[in-house]
Parts: sequence; structure tokens; C-alpha cells
Amino acid sequence: MSSLSRELVFLILQFLDEEKFKETVHKLEQESGFFFNMKHFEDQVQAGEWDEVERYLCGFTKVEDNRYSMKIFFEIRKQKYLEALDRQDRAKAVEILVKDLKVFSSFNEELFKEITQLLTLDNFRQNEQLSKYGDTKSARNIMLVELKKLIEANPLFRDKLSFPSFKSSRLRTLINQSLNWQHQLCKNPRPNPDIKTLFTDHSCNPTSNGARPPPPTNNPLVGPIPKAGQFPPIGAHGPFQPVVSPSPGAIAGWMSSNSPSLPHPSMAAGPPGFVQPSIGFLKHPRTPTGMTGMDYQSADSDHLMKRIRTGQSDEVSFAGVAHTPNVYSQDDLTKTVVRTLNQGSNVMSMDFHPQQQTILLVGTNVGDISLWEVGSRERLAHKPFKVWDISAASMPLQNALLNDAAISVNRCVWGPDGLMLGVAFSKHIVHLYTYNPTGELRQHLEIDAHVGGVNDIAFAHPNKQLCIVTCGDDKMIKVWDVVAGRKQYTFEGHEAPVYSVCPHHKESIQFIFSTAIDGKIKAWLYDYLGSRVDYDAPGNWCTMMAYSADGTRLFSCGTSKEGESHLVEWNESEGAIKRTYSGFRKRSLGVVQFDTTRNRFLAAGDEFQIKFWDMDNMNMLTTVDADGGLPASPRLRFNKEGSLLAVTTSDNGIKILANSDGVRLLRMLEGRAMDKNRCPSEPISPASNVSAAIAPTLERPDRGPPAVSISSLGTIDGSRLVDVKPRVAEDVDKIKSWRIPDISDPSQIKALRLPDSIAASKVVRLIYTNSGLSLLALASNAVHKLWKWQRTERNPSGKATANVAPQLWQPPSGTLMTNDINESKPTEESAACIALSKNDSYVMSASGGKVSLFNMMTFKVMTMFMSPPPAATFLAFHPQDNNIIAIGMEDSSVQIYNVRVDEVK
Repeated sequence: MSSLSRELVFLILQFLDEEKFKETVHKLEQESGFFFNMKHFEDQVQAGEWDEVERYLCGFTKVEDNRYSMKIFFEIRKQKYLEALDRQDRAKAVEILVKDLKVFSSFNEELFKEITQLLTLDNFRQNEQLSKYGDTKSARNIMLVELKKLIEANPLFRDKLSFPSFKSSRLRTLINQSLNWQHQLCKNPRPNPDIKTLFTDHSCNPTSNGARPPPPTNNPLVGPIPKAGQFPPIGAHGPFQPVVSPSPGAIAGWMSSNSPSLPHPSMAAGPPGFVQPSIGFLKHPRTPTGMTGMDYQSADSDHLMKRIRTGQSDEVSFAGVAHTPNVYSQDDLTKTVVRTLNQGSNVMSMDFHPQQQTILLVGTNVGDISLWEVGSRERLAHKPFKVWDISAASMPLQNALLNDAAISVNRCVWGPDGLMLGVAFSKHIVHLYTYNPTGELRQHLEIDAHVGGVNDIAFAHPNKQLCIVTCGDDKMIKVWDVVAGRKQYTFEGHEAPVYSVCPHHKESIQFIFSTAIDGKIKAWLYDYLGSRVDYDAPGNWCTMMAYSADGTRLFSCGTSKEGESHLVEWNESEGAIKRTYSGFRKRSLGVVQFDTTRNRFLAAGDEFQIKFWDMDNMNMLTTVDADGGLPASPRLRFNKEGSLLAVTTSDNGIKILANSDGVRLLRMLEGRAMDKNRCPSEPISPASNVSAAIAPTLERPDRGPPAVSISSLGTIDGSRLVDVKPRVAEDVDKIKSWRIPDISDPSQIKALRLPDSIAASKVVRLIYTNSGLSLLALASNAVHKLWKWQRTERNPSGKATANVAPQLWQPPSGTLMTNDINESKPTEESAACIALSKNDSYVMSASGGKVSLFNMMTFKVMTMFMSPPPAATFLAFHPQDNNIIAIGMEDSSVQIYNVRVDEVK
């Protein structure tokens, strides 16, 4: 919608308000999404008109749009739920829980369970976090304060919270001006024209004597006449231009289409559309080419893609009535250099192990791959390049190796379970290795995948079968099964070497995005019907695409031939660029690399430093130079948790940066040492008698020529880098074994005495809650004690720490959780056992008597069963079902108790 059309809506809103059409005003505000009337919103919240509140909000945002929107809806629905509980309307509360609040369980199951447990309380104020809940009116007012903060911080409401400033009755004035202009154009204008309709243009009837009267300068109905030429034809303004029908080349729903790929010449400058299960995949891009950097949704979007954009679990937390927005913290970013690794060759690709957070896979420009344990700085494995079976190699590969033996790793990547890794080389070949968690790599498959370089490799699960997806200089994308290396699919359609692939899935629908060095983006299903989209990436050159960790947000980063870099987020429902991130220099010195982490941050290597962005903000957060020594466009990679960041250096090394969580992780690993039977780690020194491998010079290819190799795009910091192959000790590939040293220095321990106002008794069992926020003890007198750490300035996470003393917690009723005891046997001599459910909601415990099941929120006994003898000696909840408990007995038997049916089997 053009800016003049938008302004016309504001004029209509003003007119309706002046005419007292209040309901119509708010309906138009909602349907247009141009102006959020905070006063109307506040009135509806204070009146408890929850359906109208959500209906009005939905004109501007949906639950899944971003974390601010998610919190807004959560607060409203939580308040509605609490009010139903306060009225003792359990049926309504259950309905709200199922229909409105269950949507939040998909990203925070513990939160949903805690909210559900409020149904079991006589008064939800028995919950510690809700103990200060007042009456309904005050609770709504408190919530309104937080909602206003969230709305003002939400980028989707940007420029929508203030009504434009213009004179009253502006629409009437414009109509009068138009009528005056029409009257001035009359052949025989009458002094007092009779304006009877606005539906047709005004025209005066000729006067009886044919004289031309003077214009109506004092007509009170229409006002003064503008000067000639002041008002051009209104059609030139844009709001009333005819609507153009969509191009037939736009595919309405490519996932359901059986037609082959269609060209899109009219949309070449637009971005791609993205997969949505059971809805249209591709739409016309709504955002004009020159406005792709807008930070808010297009006003005329048909709908937003239904996706939950989850961040950390604490983004929507259950902490009483009020919540504050999730704010950026310096501690969340990986800015501290904690390790430096000497690889010995120019690093081309890196990837952290998906489970072992400190294992780093590295590939170099001389074809080597290495495994590093960054915690101990140990190289666990090293594999120099070689063709495993030269007799099976194709003739093009043999000729390529004969003409030039130099070979580089283009990409190395872990499989989804960390048991396999894949390596794509600059000549024809892909290698697959199996990985033993102790550090051993074994050759699995060698595939002669492409003619020329293999530019990217990724793991995927088409048809529930683990495969690898590769792309290459031969302009093809191929899919191979990882068991036997059989080719499953070949996708052809690119007109230039394919630079990268990004396999993904939405629910059960699997697909692949691919980019080529001519800047084209294509999307493919696992069929033979060709690509579903064909668009230009920003920069029209080398681009890589990546999803956020939760798979709901798609980003791309690329560099043009002129050195202009573009980091963008795609709007998956509109097939348009939603946000363009700023902060790149005008001319980057190489192809900028990027990565995503924690569903929250983006990082890119540019200008000899690392640049960070919040995903929801186009402006750069900060930069880090990692104490210097970085190349112009360093390569980088986060580990899965986002606590560590590996960055390449200009001296053939790697720096590991960490945030506060990463620093703690590495401190824990610092005590690890290699077994005495293994030789100590030494820097790998280059051999003196090997020939130097010359790294290829970066040459920016033209769009047309298909014979350009992507391998020439890898080295960007020096025109001629001379490298030597490293010599590795024979035992480097051997399995490393570790041991944790004993704590020998008292300074390594910090003591904390927990406050206890209950009668002292010997502690016989002690356990942390699964959340890490509390500590539960069972005393010899069969009484349980629970200590909770509170969120404070000294302990913002609220987790267990020796730096802050916890509070001994009891419910308002003062109830103690006390086990049944065996009267015939002293409690001090009885076997004690305890177990917590996975969500910390229940504790199963025994002290020689019956086994008791307690509610951790109220300390009430839910049930007691199994009178001794024999007595219970060990308890364990089923990991997937809290209703199933295994009970070990003192007679060596094991019983299974089902809470649902209250029986032991």
C-alpha cells in the first residue's frame, strides 16, 4: 500500500472519530494495522473484555511473531486464567488453559505444567510467586504497565503508537478543495453552485445569456478556490490507481503444484518465498525493492506465517503478575578470548559437535581435517587428504589430481547425532567419517560427487532416511544416502556453479534451498519437478542461508562482486526480505561469513572483527576484535549452546571466544589432563621437505561463465598464501583418555551454611531440583526441607550458588512434608530414599515406613502406599512419565507403581 493510501486511512479515521463512529474507528484501526490506539486498548483491558483485547491486538501482531508479542499474549491469557481461578470458575479456567495457554507449552513445557498445577490449589495465591496477587482491578493495572512497555519495545508497533499530526476536519477540507477545483474548470461557472452529490464530478449548467460569471470566491460551502496548477489530477497521487492483478508466473502454492518450474522475469528483483505446511509457499513480494530494510511488517500483509519464534526459556517466565522484556546482556555474547589453537594451515571450515560442546571439527586449505578438544587445547585426530581408493576414482578426478595436486576443504560438517561427519573438497570428492565419542575417526564412504569442486555439504532426512546433500561447480545438487553412498536425487536448473545448500523441513515437508554464484536462489522438494522458486539474492553473488536454532527463522548473508555485504532475515509468509541488518563496511575485503545462535543473536566476520546483532534489531549490537590478529573476513562458528565461538586468525590459527556460560564450561574442563601414558600435546610443526601448496587467489567470477570454481572463492585475506603440510605425531590419531584430578587446595572450595529455622536433624538424603533453583533434603526424623535461591541483583539467574544464601521455603499453611515411619524401628536406622519428578512438581520419598508422594508446591501428601516390610530403599521416576515409579525394596525386589490406577505391579 502506498504512503498516500496509508495517509488516506488516517484521514478516514479522523473523520469517523469526529462523526462519533467509535466502533467503526477501532475496527478500521485493527483491520488496517496503521494505528494502535493505546487508550482504547487500556479501556478494554481494564474492563476485562479479553476477546476484544485479543481481536484488536491481532490486527497488529500474532503470538508467534517475536518474543515481545509472545509475552504480550501470555500476560493477557495468564491474567484471564487467574481471574477465572479467583472466581472459582474451574471449568472456565480449564477452557482457558487448553485453548489459550497450551500454545506456550511447545516452547516452555515446565511453565505450562506449573500453570496447570494452579488448578490443584484451593487458592492460587498459595503459589509463592503469586502470593502478592491482589484484587482483579489492581492486577489489571499492574499488568497494563508491563503491557505498555512490551508494546513500546516491540518493533512491530514501531511508528504505530502515535497518530499523525494534522488539522481537524482535514478530509472535509480536501473534498472542498477538490470541489472548488472542479468548479473552476467549469465552462460556465455559476456564482452559487448547487453541490448535490460527491459521487460524480461537479459541473455547472450554462447561464441563460452565456456570460461567464466570476468564480465563487466567497462561497461558504466549498471555501476558497486554489490557484491554477495547485491540484494535479488525484489519480497521480496513487491511492486511487487500479489494482494490478498478480502475475501468472507467481506460484500460489508450490508444494501442491504438479507443474514444472516456471520463470519469474517480473519478480527477479524480489526475494524467495518459503515453505509453509498446507499453505501457499510463494506470494508476490509486497515490499518494494528499495525498501527491503524496513523493520516492520508490510501494512497489507495477508497474514503472518504461523511459527513460534522461541528464544531462551526464560523469555516468557512465570514469575507472578508482572514481567519485564528480555533485555540484552553483555554476558550473553561470546566476547572473551579463552583459547588459541594453532592449526598450522589456513582454516576454511569449522563445525562444533552437536552434543560434545567443546569438540571442534576443522578443515583447511591443504585438505586436512582435525578434531580439537578446545577445553584442553588437544588435537584429538588429524586426517591429511588422500584418495582412499584411487582405482575407483573417475578419470576426470584422476586428471584433475594429476594436473594440480593441491586440494582444499570447502566445507566440513557434523551429522545431526554427532556420530558421522562429512567433508566436501575442492576437487570432486566427498568423504564421510564415523566418529567415536572418545575421539576416533574411521573412514566410512568416499563419493566422487561432482565434476569440479564440491562447494557445500549438509545432512538431511528425506523420507526419514539420513542423507547428505552436496552441490558443486557442475551446477548440480545431489542427494546421497549415507549407508552405501547411493545417489538418491539430482537437481538441475542452476546456470552457474552452486555455492551453498540449506536443507530444512516444516513438519513433514522436506526441502532444500540452494544458492549459486550468479546470485540465484532456488528451492527444491525431493522430487523431479524442478525448482520451485528462482530469485536474486541480495548482492547477486555468493550467499549462504541458515535457519535459527529452533528452525523458525531464516537468514542469509552474502557479498556482491563489488564487496557490498548483506545480512537479512526473510519473511517466510510473504516471500520477502523482512529485515536488513546494518553495520557492514561499504566494501568488504572478502565473502563475509555468518552464523546464528540461541534463536537470538547473529554474528558475522567483517573488517578484521566480529560483529553481533540481536535478531530482532537491524542495528548492530557491538563488535569484538578478539585481541587482534583476525583476517579481514574471519570465518566463525558457534557451538550448539551459543556459549563458545570459534574464529579463524590470520596466522593459520583459531581463537575460541566465550560468554559467561562458556567460561564456566572451560573452567570445569581445565582440570582435565591427558593420561600419563600419552605423550603431551605439542604444536604441530611443518615438515621441512614438503612442497608448498599455493592457495588460489580470489577472483570474483562473472555471472555468466559456468566453469568458474568455487574453490577460488575461499581464500580472501592474501593473494598468495604459501602453506605447508603439517607433520603430525603418529599417536595424535589415537584415542585420548582423561581423568579429573582431585581437589587438593581448600581455596578451590567455597562453603555456605544454609539457613534452617526447623529443628536440626541429621541429613540422610540431599538432592538438587532438576531446574537447579532449589535444594531438597530429607532428614533422619523423616522431615523434608526445601531451600530456594531467589532472583536478586547478585544472583539474576536465580540458580543455586554458594555466593548467595537460599531461603528455607514453606507454603503459607506451614505444612511440613513428613514421611511415614516404621514404629517398630528407629528412623535413624531406617533406610531413607527420595526421588524428584522430571518437572520438579512431585517428590516420592520413604523413611522406613510407607512410600509417600508429595506435591512440591503445597507440601501436601498426594498418596501413601506399600506398608513395610519390606521397606523401600530406592526410588526412581520414569524419565518420560511421572506417573510411573520404580521402587527398589530391601528384599532385593523391584516394584513398579502406577499413580494413575494407584496400584503396584
